Amino acid sequence: MVEKVLATQATLDLIEHLKQKHGALIFHQSGGCCDNSAANCYLPGELTIGAGDVQLGEIGGCPFYMSTSQYAYWKHTQLIIDVIDGHGGTFSLEGPEGKAFHTRSRLFTEDEWAELQASGSV
Repeated sequence: MVEKVLATQATLDLIEHLKQKHGALIFHQSGGCCDNSAANCYLPGELTIGAGDVQLGEIGGCPFYMSTSQYAYWKHTQLIIDVIDGHGGTFSLEGPEGKAFHTRSRLFTEDEWAELQASGSV
């Protein structure tokens, strides 16, 4: 199965740290503006997830969402969530840790895209 979103080991380690500190978490890919285009980490209920969002998958056992309109542009790419040193997003839980979630991406291969289409998940 082709995954739409992946996490590096550094990301998984930071997620585990944040879960121990805060409990359950969710992620939402920011579309720009204040937090650039970053994966933001929230406590459940801090951000309303609704019909205008699509769940791409999970990272570190946490659901990962993106707006439906943004997904229309990014659906051909796999997101790879990494961690960099620096101040996290204004609204994201990792900021006080001196870390920031960083989204990298790559185009799906033709075979991966065909598999996603065949499964009805794009």
